[in-house]
Amino acid sequence: MKWPLEFTPKISILKSEGYNRSQFTQDVMSGLIVGVVALPLAIAFAIASGVSPEKGLITAVVAGFLISFLGGSRVQIGGPTGAFIVIVYGIVGEYGLSGLITATLMAGFILIGMGLVRLGQLLKYFPYPLIVGFTSGIALIIFSSQVNDALGLQLTGIPADFIGKWSLYFQHFTHLNGYALAITGVTVLITFHFGKISKRIPGSLVAIILMTLITAYWKLPVETLADRFGTIPNGIGLPHWPVLNWEVIRHLIQPAFAIALLGAIESLLSAVVADGMIGARHRSNMELVAQGVANIGSALFGGIPATGAIARTVTNIKNGGRTPVAGIIHAVVLFLIMLFLGPLAKQIPFACLAGVLIVIAFHMGEWRQFFSLLRSHRMDVVVLLTTFLLTVFFDLIIAIEIGMVLSSFLFMKRMADATRMSVVTDEGGETLFDKELPELPRGVMLYEIDGPLFFGAAQQFQDTLQNVSEKPQTIIFRMRKVPYMDATGVYRLRQLIEYFQKRKVKVLLSGVNPAVLETMEKADIFNALNRDQVFPNIHAALDHIRSATDKDQ
Repeated sequence: MKWPLEFTPKISILKSEGYNRSQFTQDVMSGLIVGVVALPLAIAFAIASGVSPEKGLITAVVAGFLISFLGGSRVQIGGPTGAFIVIVYGIVGEYGLSGLITATLMAGFILIGMGLVRLGQLLKYFPYPLIVGFTSGIALIIFSSQVNDALGLQLTGIPADFIGKWSLYFQHFTHLNGYALAITGVTVLITFHFGKISKRIPGSLVAIILMTLITAYWKLPVETLADRFGTIPNGIGLPHWPVLNWEVIRHLIQPAFAIALLGAIESLLSAVVADGMIGARHRSNMELVAQGVANIGSALFGGIPATGAIARTVTNIKNGGRTPVAGIIHAVVLFLIMLFLGPLAKQIPFACLAGVLIVIAFHMGEWRQFFSLLRSHRMDVVVLLTTFLLTVFFDLIIAIEIGMVLSSFLFMKRMADATRMSVVTDEGGETLFDKELPELPRGVMLYEIDGPLFFGAAQQFQDTLQNVSEKPQTIIFRMRKVPYMDATGVYRLRQLIEYFQKRKVKVLLSGVNPAVLETMEKADIFNALNRDQVFPNIHAALDHIRSATDKDQ
């Protein structure tokens, strides 16, 4: 039995397409650069998520390696990302670090399941306004979470909610540390503008090195990682399987699904962006499986959730990485840095990391698309603002759940509104859809249905027909424009057939496509309607009526 291509890791291209020394050199160089870039980001994301710095490094090493080794993308770089900050911070606050590790482990199995049942096309089912809404909300929350370190307020016990957080900031605004504010400002400027000097070396890395050296040399009175966390461990411990029982699963299933869902969206978005840059195509189902294995691996080693990182993936591509080898090298480089240079990271000032995260939040927000969507259809605006506001003021999990439900209801309303019915009475004439239709025989009423006949439109369909003031001898439902019919649609149609038959009105169906006809058969509609009352097209139905009329005469 041949292994399905969609479940084959992209690393297989090394054998199938050949792998030369030139590409290996490019992958190694790219992996070195991305590994160095990922170091401060992994630390920053971990701290912003409410866990110690080494948790981010462990995640970047373990999950980063597994995502590249098993993934369905040539160039995807995995690790902790800003998108997870809100979820992780909330889980740690409610369930502690052990709860986060367990939820991450559960999310890994959920992601594997999503991949195995081929939900790799999941992304296209998420409305764009919903994605922009919650990513912009996350960006605003990330920015808000960095104000304390950016201003050097050194506040503790900061409320998790948005309003409480800003209320506390305003109360202590006069205690800001000018040195911390200056470090944050310089970091933001360097991160934004260093690209004009070098496209290969990210400004965030330059800013962190420069600000750390300045802080250490002049002994500036700002808080560093060492002040809060002490020495950063320079190794990875042995894997540990967390306690799993029904009670734990019951409490953590919702955050686990949130991690899995957000991880799937982020990783597939990143893979799509990468495909557009290198002209390749990722294997979405294998990518989900790899993300699942990576999150399980991260949890076992005490890490946090991981997914595809768009910024690091783009950095990999721009530096020549074209195979999963670059991602593997990135993970190895990170491990070596953690092993030999990890303790040096304790000198990084928090204000510098805050500046980096502020820039990340700005880019993550998609503000141009956000304001553009505000000028689009009002239903899209409702989804955008609802998701955004729920993310900011309540909870990301609730925002995604309500956003999806709201999007589904609004979509169904649009589909119901798009389902049209036009009528031609016994006086003859032409329908909206067929100008060559001959004149109808006397006593015949024709209804043309255009659009899916599902539960959203079924009640409107029934109400329209039951309000017919005339009483024809025969009524024809022309259904050539009905692509889909659900159980509710069949039920309403059956009610109408029985309604008209009680009033001695004969009902005919025309142009029913095979899929809709199969749905009708499964719903036993032919208990109320004879099969000889269904015709392949309107002309056959009209010929039947004329033939019956001639026989009666």
